[in-house]
Formats: sequence, structure tokens, C-alpha cells
Amino acid sequence: MRPTVLAVLLAVALPAVALAQAANPHEAAVSAAVQKAVNDPARHADRSEDARRKVGAVMMFAEVKPGQKVLELVPGSGYWTRVFSAIVGPQGHVYTVWPGEMAKYSDKSLAQWQKLAATPHYANVSILQQPAALLSAPEPVDLVFTAQNYHDYHDPFMGPVDMAGFDKRVYDALKPGGLFVVIDHAAPAGSGLADTDTLHRIDPAVVKQEVEAAGFVFDGESDALRNPADAHDLKVFDKSIRGHTDQFVYRFRKPAK
Repeated sequence: MRPTVLAVLLAVALPAVALAQAANPHEAAVSAAVQKAVNDPARHADRSEDARRKVGAVMMFAEVKPGQKVLELVPGSGYWTRVFSAIVGPQGHVYTVWPGEMAKYSDKSLAQWQKLAATPHYANVSILQQPAALLSAPEPVDLVFTAQNYHDYHDPFMGPVDMAGFDKRVYDALKPGGLFVVIDHAAPAGSGLADTDTLHRIDPAVVKQEVEAAGFVFDGESDALRNPADAHDLKVFDKSIRGHTDQFVYRFRKPAK
């Protein structure tokens, strides 16, 4: 039997698609729930940031689903919070943590988010103001998420925080099987904590070591926010690199038992 034209086209196209997905795993299709959240009209002002922040890829990597409970650390302008809120929906909840030590640096952001969280559209969002070292959640959560601020917890203005105790508190806040997702600006390999307060970067190996010491299992890494052109030697606020730093995205899982 002679192959149909369709069969020939599929035979050629499918390997090409598979190869493209293997080469660009962060470009894999997002779920319907994530796509709907990204398209939420309330996020209109955020749309210009979506391509740079790889919002769909990050949400899929974090395995966010409707009905889940999320604990987000230092939400800033609320970019990620608005996506979480739309994904988890009315049956889920998003707890945003504002450490008291950051108050003088984030008064404007906190005031804006307090106003936003009070709107009906974000009825599933709560603000938790607590000391950085005393992280806690009102109920067990499915995901703890931190973007570009894990390094801050090491710095003098935050205490500095005893990270062994902090990561254990993250562990305790999660349900069995829950995830801790860390996004941060990469520092040079082997630099440890030398750049956290100066360049606002952290050695990814240190994060992995600290979090695993709390009992977490390393569960994967996304390359969605990687930038090999970043030499890791500039402050993340430098105009030449701001918004385009090399960022690692790590996922840690609390064992189910």
C-alpha cells in the first residue's frame, strides 16, 4: 500500500516537532488553566513582561493547578501573584509574605498590593506581614515560591536570617509532596554568598545545598530564564543587564512520606 500524502507529511513533521521541543523544553505548551490565567484581562498591564519572564513556562514548571494553595515570598509589584490568583481560582488561595524587615524598602509596593488585594477580583489573595525569620502559613500549602529574593534573606538588613531554620519553616509550611520553587540571579560558580549584598546574586550551588539540608529533594531545573551572555559580574540593577540577568529556576520537593 502506498503511503498517503498525510502520512508522509506527518512522518517528516513529527520528528521535527519533537526535536524542537527537546531543544527548547521551556517552550512546551502550557495547560489550559495557565493560558487562561495569562490571558486574564486584569493582567493587561503585565503583558509586556510575559515574554521576558517566560510566565507560561515558569508556571508549568511550578506545577500550579486550580484549587491549590500558594505561599509567595516578597511579591513586589504582584506580577507573579496575579498569575497565581487566576490559576488557583476561587477554590484556591495565594498567601503573599511581606517580611517586616523589608518595610522601608517596599512601602510603595506594599501599599499598592494592599489596595489590590482588597479588590473583589483578588479575593483569593491574602497578605502576611511577619518577621523574615519566622515564616509561616495559615494552612499547609502546595507551593512556596520565591522570585529574585532568596538571596535577600542572607543579607544584614534581613537579620540576616538563619537559613537552616528558614528553609525548615518552608518545609513545614508545605503539604507532603509540595514544591519549593526558587528563582534568583546567578552568581559565579564557587562564589558562595559573596555577592548577595553587593551584586544581589547568589551561587546556585549554595541554594541547592541549603534547601536540600532542610529535607527537600531536588526535583529539577528549568532553563527558561537562563542567559549565557550574562557574565555574572554586574549588579542586577545595572542598566546594561537589568531585566536580562542569568537566572536559575530550581524546583525542590518535600517527600510525600
